[in-house]
Amino acid sequence: MFGGPPPRAERGEVRYLILDAIEQQPRHGYEIIQAIGERSRGTYRPSPGVVYPTLQLLEELRHVRVEEQEGRKVYAITEQGKAELEAHRDEVKDFYDRSGASSWEESAEQLGDLMRQARRIFKTFRRAMLRGRLTPSTQKKLRAILDEALAKIEAVVEPEEK
Repeated sequence: MFGGPPPRAERGEVRYLILDAIEQQPRHGYEIIQAIGERSRGTYRPSPGVVYPTLQLLEELRHVRVEEQEGRKVYAITEQGKAELEAHRDEVKDFYDRSGASSWEESAEQLGDLMRQARRIFKTFRRAMLRGRLTPSTQKKLRAILDEALAKIEAVVEPEEK
């Protein structure tokens, strides 16, 4: 989010983004691309070379139906498509969360809070050191606490690939 690469949809994930884009109303291909771009706040905009073959696949799977409107193909979600989208709703939410679709200000505020908490840890160590309270046994206990906390933090920030 902060200076990292722009989000990319994982293989197969695009189909759920497309189903999500047409869930409320039928759209033609360009409108689908725009809807995904808007929902991701401009951080991800699938190319026509990704969207149109995916729409063809979704049609073959009977997750969308195609209608002609004013000489354009318009795609509408089917009941099967709605069921598929519902089964993968979390993946859509996770994608848009990764894309930074939540407000930058909110994320920056949360990051600031995390940094203040980390700073408190260092200040606490410094005070304890100045007061002579960082005995070898205290340091050993603190090390165990920090090791456990770090393992939990790494599990959240760098989850193992599924």
